[in-house]
Amino acid sequence: MADFTRHQKKIVDRYYDNRDNIMVTKLSELVSELYLAETDKKKEQLWKRAELAMRNLKWKEPIIAHQMAQRKPELLANQIKEWMASQPK
Repeated sequence: MADFTRHQKKIVDRYYDNRDNIMVTKLSELVSELYLAETDKKKEQLWKRAELAMRNLKWKEPIIAHQMAQRKPELLANQIKEWMASQPK
């Protein structure tokens, strides 16, 4: 792996410092896309991405399993809201 400049290191560090916020934003965007998805194939792709985002956020396995079993965007939106409320400010 190549050495990074000081500027590049700061960019990488800021990314990892804000990774949870980035993942929550992506997950929220996926909820919107799930509401608008018209085909089952598209919905399946979006749910796979949502599952990956939930795992990246280190959500508990029962929560992920419940979300994936139900596959309801409104439940996922509520879970995101609850998760954000439980995070330290």
